[in-house]
Amino acid sequence: MPFASPAADTDRILLDAYSQAVIGAVERAGPAVVRVEATGGGGSGVLFTPDGFLLTNAHVVARGGELRVTLPDGRSSTAQIIGSDAITDVAVLRIEGAGLPWAILADSKLIRVGQVAIAIGNPFGFHHSVTSGVVSALGRSLRSRSGRLMEDIIQTDASLNPGNSGGPLVATTGEVIGLNTATIMPAQGLCFAIASNTVRFVASRLMRDGRIRRSSMGMAGQQTPVPRAIARSAGVAIASGVLVVSIEERSPAAAAGVREGDVVVRFDGHMTTGIDDLHRELTEERIDRAVLMTVLRRGQQVELTVTPRELSRVTA
Repeated sequence: MPFASPAADTDRILLDAYSQAVIGAVERAGPAVVRVEATGGGGSGVLFTPDGFLLTNAHVVARGGELRVTLPDGRSSTAQIIGSDAITDVAVLRIEGAGLPWAILADSKLIRVGQVAIAIGNPFGFHHSVTSGVVSALGRSLRSRSGRLMEDIIQTDASLNPGNSGGPLVATTGEVIGLNTATIMPAQGLCFAIASNTVRFVASRLMRDGRIRRSSMGMAGQQTPVPRAIARSAGVAIASGVLVVSIEERSPAAAAGVREGDVVVRFDGHMTTGIDDLHRELTEERIDRAVLMTVLRRGQQVELTVTPRELSRVTA
C-alpha cells in the first residue's frame, strides 16, 4: 500500500485548514445574508442588527417600488427603505422581526492585502452562493453610478456577478469587511467592495437622518491643466485645477462672484487639482460656513469667499 509523502500531507492539511476557515466564516455570517428583490431586478443584503436593519447597495433599490427580502431559512417579508446614498452606493432597509441573525461589521483599517475574503450572495438568482479569494488591494477609488468617486474601496478576486451586489465580503472570522458593489466586465478577478468603516459611517447617518448631508456651491466643473508659467506667475504650485463651466442662478458660487472660465485651485486651504478633490471638500461640515476659495482668472490669482449650501442633487 503506497504511503503519502510528507509534502502531500502538508498540502492536505493546508487545504483542509483553508476549507475549514471558509466553512466557519460562512456558517457565522451566512444566516444574516438575504436576497433583496426589487422592481426590475434584485441583489443581496446583510442584516447587521437583530431587529431587522440590513445593508444593501443603493443601486439595487434605486428604482423604488415594493421591496421583498428573503432570509436563508425561507422567511420572506416586505422591506422599508430607511435611507439610500447613491454616492457611496449604500442603502439601509428594515424588515419586521426580532432576534434575527445578524453579522458584525469589522474594522476595515485592520484588513491586510492577501487575507482571505469570502463573498456571499445571490448571483444570477442562485440563492446563497459562496465564492472565496483574497483581498487584492486596499484604498482603491471607483466611479459610482452617480458620477462621483467612491473611495476606500476594497479590491478582491472573490468572484462577483450580477445579484451579488449588496451582499457581504467577509473575513474568516465571519465579520463583514466590505459590501460588494461592482465588478469590471469582462475582466477576471477585478471585483470591488465598499470598506466596512465607510459602510458603518454611512449607515449610521442614514439611520439618523435618512440621507447623507453634503454641501454644494451650485456650479459644474471639470479638470483642466494649468500651464506652468501661469501657475508660477500666480504663485501656486499646481499642474491642474477645476475649470468652472456653468453656474446656477442664485447659487453660492454666483453670490461669491465666481465666473465661468475661472479655474479653482484652492478650497479652504486645500489644493484642488480636479473635481474629485473639490467633492471631497464639500462635506456636511461646510454647509452654511463661509470658505475662502482661490481661483485663477485671466492668469491672475483671485480670492473669493463662498458659503456652500446643502446639496440637493449631485453637482459641485
